[in-house]
Amino acid sequence: MSGGLGTRLRPLTCDIPKPMVPIFNRPVMEYSVNLLRKHNIKDIAVTLYYLPNTIIDYFGDGKNHHVNIDYFVEDRPLGTGGSVRNTHGFIDSTIVVISGDAFTDVDLNRAIGFHRERGSKATLVLKKEPVPLEYGVVITDDAGRIIRFLEKPSWGEVFSDTINTGIYILEPEVFDYYDQGENFDFSKDLFPKLLEDNVPIYGYVTDEYWCDVGDINSYIQTHLDILSDESRHYLIGSEQGERVWIGEGTIIEKGAKLYPPLVIGENTTIKSNAIIGPYTVIGNNCFIDQGVSIKKSIIWDHVNIFKNSEIRKAIICDNVNIDQQSRVFEGAAIGSYSRISKNSTIKPKVKIWPYKVVEEDTTVAGNLIWEERVSKKLFGYRGVSGRLNETITPEVATKLGASFASVLKPGGTFVVNGDEHKTSSIVKNSIVSGIANTGGLVIDINNSTMPMCRFGVRFFKADGGIQIRMDDFDRTLVHIEFIDNMGANIDNSLEKKVENCFLQEDFKRCYENEIRDLINICNFSELYLKEGINQLENVDKTLSIKPKIVMSSPSKNILDLADRFLKSIGCQVKIVEYDKRVTIDTLRNIVLDEEAFLGILYSSDGEKMSLTDGFNLVEDDRYYMLTILLGFKTGSMKEAVVPYSFPRALEKLAKEYKGKTIYSKSNVSDLIKTLVDKNIDFQYILNFDSIWATGKIIDYLIGNDITMNKLIQDLPQYYYFKREIPCRWDDKGKVIRKLAEDRKDGIELKQGVRFIDEKGWVLIIPDEEKPKFNLYIEGYNEEYAEELWLEYDKKIRELLKKK
Repeated sequence: MSGGLGTRLRPLTCDIPKPMVPIFNRPVMEYSVNLLRKHNIKDIAVTLYYLPNTIIDYFGDGKNHHVNIDYFVEDRPLGTGGSVRNTHGFIDSTIVVISGDAFTDVDLNRAIGFHRERGSKATLVLKKEPVPLEYGVVITDDAGRIIRFLEKPSWGEVFSDTINTGIYILEPEVFDYYDQGENFDFSKDLFPKLLEDNVPIYGYVTDEYWCDVGDINSYIQTHLDILSDESRHYLIGSEQGERVWIGEGTIIEKGAKLYPPLVIGENTTIKSNAIIGPYTVIGNNCFIDQGVSIKKSIIWDHVNIFKNSEIRKAIICDNVNIDQQSRVFEGAAIGSYSRISKNSTIKPKVKIWPYKVVEEDTTVAGNLIWEERVSKKLFGYRGVSGRLNETITPEVATKLGASFASVLKPGGTFVVNGDEHKTSSIVKNSIVSGIANTGGLVIDINNSTMPMCRFGVRFFKADGGIQIRMDDFDRTLVHIEFIDNMGANIDNSLEKKVENCFLQEDFKRCYENEIRDLINICNFSELYLKEGINQLENVDKTLSIKPKIVMSSPSKNILDLADRFLKSIGCQVKIVEYDKRVTIDTLRNIVLDEEAFLGILYSSDGEKMSLTDGFNLVEDDRYYMLTILLGFKTGSMKEAVVPYSFPRALEKLAKEYKGKTIYSKSNVSDLIKTLVDKNIDFQYILNFDSIWATGKIIDYLIGNDITMNKLIQDLPQYYYFKREIPCRWDDKGKVIRKLAEDRKDGIELKQGVRFIDEKGWVLIIPDEEKPKFNLYIEGYNEEYAEELWLEYDKKIRELLKKK
């Protein structure tokens, strides 16, 4: 399989396909061909899509490699399974599927023997990986039969460390599930179907070397691994000295210092006083000048590096010139035909695309056109966050808008809004430009909230929406959230597609006649507030009683909207100016002093709130429980969607009202999507639109002549809290796997690991963004809850101490 775009390896793959990326001066695919030939597999089909002629021209019909090669070029991507299915009559017996861009010396004969002994229809070659987040995890039973797949799991799903290498042994009949030309993926489509139909499918765990040459770090690491392991030096070729490989025609001048292990190709010149450090690979026809120092770097063919330059654990592609006294640092990659002028510095992890020119005395600290710093992951917990003019610049915002529109629907309709801050307006305008450049129609609803953006997407039947707001306390920090056509935050799969589009700049660009006028709506809040009021049943009664509401929020925008909304239904409003010291407890005291009806603290995004009646504080999980109680009491809900980490006391509440609980993953995307799919509008409003929720709560209390204090008494008693345990990043997978191995009764592996016993339960989830574990504990009484916390705190800390 050799059709991938190699996006994560750019700029290495800007002008060559990923299988042609060199390892020890030979294309990585050549090692796969040699591996197949070594195991007497000589009939090879190569599936191609991206820059196919480069591979065809190099390998030809395979005779030079003592194999027979046929090529199958796709005119559109068919997925991993679809591309193999597209090889027509080639699949007439047991086949081996192997990636053209993976580097491995796996014993294929042993794997095939395992496949036949088990009577398997599909065997996956597996490898143990301590941090498997970027791979497909496969869970097997003791006999090796596969029982579950997890595609690129979160930390809470790392129940195994055996990953899918992308090497498969398959029987022809497994392809009967799909027609030729149909797009399907092995791991996402075919293998789950086989598992569902109880077709024998096994995992063969290999101890041999395997590395997915998927990004810059793994590409460098593959070279380091092989050079460090004498048992695999045969992969490089014959040595010319102890752990030194030098090609024909290469000149090493007197005074040059070479420190093994290292590889130098053919017809290369190393001048005197040059220092070639260990774990360095230099290609063919290169020139390394006097005083040049190279360490742990990969230098491709036809590269010239001039006097006194330094290269440190970097990648220099073909035909690059690096002028004297320049410095290229760790993790940097310079694309083909680029020129680095003298006394320039390329900072760590900078990627320079092909054909770029860096002028003299320039320090390059950013990527490609220098508008963005390199980042492993564009999206965080909720959308994209960063500092204005550092990680979030107008250029980055424009690319984000273009990428989002290109992925969701080129030429579609998108609602965009920001909060009241000027910084948000700058970012918003750049995002609007990006969307417009794809031919998209933008509806700008101006100073708005996240709930208004969700409402706007549904109101205008848009294809998606973007909301921009500033951080509560750090006014240089920008938060950008992306929502789909249902008004829910886009899921992880869409985030990755947007991120890939962003990184490779593969967005749609339109012509002048395709650019559409911006629709600017200045008073959309009137529609939003009117719709919220229309959903209330007891406005006349509220107008006559005139309840007093005390409120505060970090957002002036939220306060203005809430003030207008509450006054329109008859409330008296007292606004408490917000600062960092204002809490819901602060408002409780004011509610008592003012003899007010309620105190409300709104979050800055307009989704959440905390309540007080002067006696009770209702926030977080208690507020969530209150919203479900109201839904059941009013008859607005028969089902309640509950985050998996929340108290199971909610089940008692549902049972009392003959309702049902539906557990969802705790992220906002899954929660909203479940609510929308189940048409549970009441709960959606109370949990994700705090202003409309305020109206619903006041409307119920006044309509039923009941106080908040009385309503809260109907909540079940429960003992629940959250704790955190710090750890190292590398510990998260190890600990969650060890906990998951404890397969006794009373354990659930849905999100994290949940232990259930006679005292209650504990849920352990590794944090997605920080090096820590989140523990959620619920006991049948306070003492049991505390005991559970102490027990699992001790257990996790003991696991953290073990090597």
